[in-house]
Amino acid sequence: MPSPRDPAERAVRVDLAAAYRLIHRLGLDDSIYTHISARLPGPEHRFLINPYGLRFEEVTAGNLVTVDLDGRVIDDPYGHGINPAGFTIHSAIHAAREDASCVLHTHTVAGVAVSCQEEGLLPLNQWSMQFTDRIAYHAYEGIALDLDERERLVADLGDKFVMILRNHGLLTCGRSVGEAFKLMHNMERSCRAQLAIQAAGAPLVRPSAAIARKTAGQYATFGEKVASGALADAEWEAFKRMLERSDPDYKD
Repeated sequence: MPSPRDPAERAVRVDLAAAYRLIHRLGLDDSIYTHISARLPGPEHRFLINPYGLRFEEVTAGNLVTVDLDGRVIDDPYGHGINPAGFTIHSAIHAAREDASCVLHTHTVAGVAVSCQEEGLLPLNQWSMQFTDRIAYHAYEGIALDLDERERLVADLGDKFVMILRNHGLLTCGRSVGEAFKLMHNMERSCRAQLAIQAAGAPLVRPSAAIARKTAGQYATFGEKVASGALADAEWEAFKRMLERSDPDYKD
């Protein structure tokens, strides 16, 4: 087992392992592919990412791999290594955005399907209205192996916390692991709802642009309060309690 770590690092490790387990539990993982990365406390620019070859339900706080901003392995307790290509997108965002403590990327059927639609995510319901004027889009350039793509991806992301990667999938950033996870959870539900609505073929009730923007602002205000510590992150803690019952080994 890895040696004991300082409490701040331990907290990030536990939260990141929880995110991996929850992504699996909700059916949002893609075999051993896609990644969630988190910045470790301190000035050293160290990040945690999953060991390559493990499924998300096998990730624990102790087997996460520590890498630098270039994806070089610093600490690999079990010798699994990482997928260097998998950190390409993540490293670009971490380097450009100090507020992106966590970067989460998925390839789900619903997310990929919406990423292939010309209009992207539509503000049709309360979940999706959260993201009104708050989604970035990045054109598909092939599998993320080309380091030159990082500059374009960061430029497209700008200051937003959510991105749809065209013909590819979804990406969220968070000031905490919990925030990145909750944004992805709502993005995924928004995409599923949109596909269900489109499949039904019934006439749509479209909220006005003003109402959509108002709703997005309400979500953003609440998120700011949680990020600042003015409010406890009750939803994230509730998700972790769910894991305590089903996957208590995630903290090992």
